[in-house]
Amino acid sequence: QVQLVESGGGLVQAGGSLRLSCAASGRTFSNYAMAWFRQVPGKEREFVAAIRWNGYRTYYDSVKGRFTISSDNAKNTVYLQMNSLKPEDTAVYYCATGGSVPTSGLSRGREYDYWGQGTQVTVSS
Repeated sequence: QVQLVESGGGLVQAGGSLRLSCAASGRTFSNYAMAWFRQVPGKEREFVAAIRWNGYRTYYDSVKGRFTISSDNAKNTVYLQMNSLKPEDTAVYYCATGGSVPTSGLSRGREYDYWGQGTQVTVSS
């Protein structure tokens, strides 16, 4: 089993920044993928960014150039640095991980085995 705990959410004005953290504990995967998704009530969950064990990263188009995903393997933690935030970035952000996520499936939520509880990000205009 893997436990994921997100932190770092909050309220910020448009144009501001936040850094989300996701700490993993329990079983770890040598060839892991970790990702961030977000969801607004009444809408489908949306992919944000993902990183693989070898450093490969991919982003949703609307966050490219504003968000950066990174990882600290020694701490089993993945980060999402969010800059130039917009009101449409408001959502609950979830991190997820899996040990057998193909590169082609990094943006698909069903490929991930474990999920955190989510952290709220609110961007005011």
